[in-house]
Amino acid sequence: MIKEITSSHNPLIKEVLRLQEKSKHRKKTGLCVVEGAREILLAQKANYNVNMLFFCEEIFDPKNLKNLEIENSKLIRISKNVYQKLAFRGSTEGLIALLEMKELSLNSISFERNDPVILVMEAPEKPGNVGALLRTADAANVDAVLIANPKTDIYNPNIIRSSVGCVFTNQIATGSTQEIIDYLKQKEIQIYCAALTASKLYHTLDYNRSCAIVVGTEATGLSDQWLDNSSQNIIIPMNGQIDSLNVSVSAAIIIFEVKRQRNFQ
Repeated sequence: MIKEITSSHNPLIKEVLRLQEKSKHRKKTGLCVVEGAREILLAQKANYNVNMLFFCEEIFDPKNLKNLEIENSKLIRISKNVYQKLAFRGSTEGLIALLEMKELSLNSISFERNDPVILVMEAPEKPGNVGALLRTADAANVDAVLIANPKTDIYNPNIIRSSVGCVFTNQIATGSTQEIIDYLKQKEIQIYCAALTASKLYHTLDYNRSCAIVVGTEATGLSDQWLDNSSQNIIIPMNGQIDSLNVSVSAAIIIFEVKRQRNFQ
């Protein structure tokens, strides 16, 4: 028998809401909330374990549950009013899962080739920017995304939503700025920092060796730690009246130049 919940006051529903809202509770339980069939399938493909799956029969056809291959003991049918209490997105699909989070340590990163391309972001604050950067990383098929001094955990529902599931399609690790700099140097990976000073035009460099493209926040840019350890600072020429682009746009321009030089391999 599949369990059914019809009240938003149910303790399990309150637990899901806590997991959505509180990073500390996610870390304590090791669980995060993922909404939508595509995102859940991407997580499963990346070997994330589904702890529990809530489905609203009025929105999602239960016949399609077979595509997710989840045992009945993990399935919970919820009423539409309960689903609307939990749903994070405006466009609903009737599916919400609790996933077991992975440890995002530098030691978990592995490379399939000898000349990896890595995207590094330092102290990103806006979930929308993090999500967009993860979409860029996925589109370019970079080898890893490293987040230095993160301001929010990567399993924040806003990041999962804005990344359209690319939280699960990228290799991701977090650490302090110094830890990531040390990691890159140990791996002999060239560090290219997007910065306004002492910079060369981004498209004039050769990116065929192992390299990390490092971007900071739009407000403050990169810390001196990165600039002091940069192999070369790079800049995108600006022909208008402003001096910068959205960080995800800048990263996309540079990353796809790297991929172009490598014949998009």
